[in-house]
Amino acid sequence: MTRYLLALTLLAATVTTQAQETATPTQALISLDSKTPATLAAKDVTAKVDNRLTPLTNLSIIPPNGAQVALLIDDGLRTSVGRELNALRSFITTLPAGTEVFVGYMQNGRVVPGTDLTGFTADRAAAAQSLHLPTGIPGSSASPYFCLSDFVKNWPSIAEGQISPQTQQPTRKARFVLMITNGVDPYNGSTSILNQNSPYVDAAVTDAQRSGVPVYSIFFSDAGFGRGRGTFSGQSYLSQLAQGTGGVAYYQGQGNPVSLDPYLKQFQQAIAETYVATFPVDANKKMVSLRLGTDLPKTKLRGPDQVRPGTIVAN
Repeated sequence: MTRYLLALTLLAATVTTQAQETATPTQALISLDSKTPATLAAKDVTAKVDNRLTPLTNLSIIPPNGAQVALLIDDGLRTSVGRELNALRSFITTLPAGTEVFVGYMQNGRVVPGTDLTGFTADRAAAAQSLHLPTGIPGSSASPYFCLSDFVKNWPSIAEGQISPQTQQPTRKARFVLMITNGVDPYNGSTSILNQNSPYVDAAVTDAQRSGVPVYSIFFSDAGFGRGRGTFSGQSYLSQLAQGTGGVAYYQGQGNPVSLDPYLKQFQQAIAETYVATFPVDANKKMVSLRLGTDLPKTKLRGPDQVRPGTIVAN
């Protein structure tokens, strides 16, 4: 009996040691959804990785100059979105100093910069000037999910001349995407309520998770879609995208938002309340599930449903 217990003890110690040896530090962006002002500490977060309780090794809030924000606009939007250009410019120029911005238009399955400024820039005025009316041609994006997948897998660098050895801090900033689109996936066929499982939406969610990028969105109609099933389908997909990546789909309604301004302010606040969580993950796995919780009153946490072991979102 003693030998049996000793063998079990040695086996458990061996398994624990092997698990520790294969664990790799992994990061994810998590945000607060609280009705009361709150400051998050590592002890306030309950994280389950593949349904196993996993203590955080570090938790730090993103500094004001520690973010990259990609504003991706569907090129097939109704041109009435032009009335929102000033709100979008104001949003960009009021981001904290040091925030790097990219403005791009979703076209034919990829993202095209708004101007010849092809990378992110800390010059918020220049980024704001790159905004222009979309073409308004129905279906110009091909699929916003094709565009998103391509973008997060080929994340643009800093624009030439923007970075010097003295100002290069941090080496990688937290990445955020805000999409303005109708969310419809024309490649998935019918927009029927019975056809809301798109492999292309699923692929975009996975690609964003692998890159550690939360995706936020604001619904706005495409020139080719009115109200009805297209609106429902697009908003359903945008909700799936937000839930899977730790973002938010801000608008749920039949028509276009009266104004983008309140949603842009909510997005800016969300960035300010985002933390980098670090925890160990089995390096031998391709993806692991992540579930977050907190005991803070009237507070919920948002984060990706899955993360890739070894992902670093900021340093």
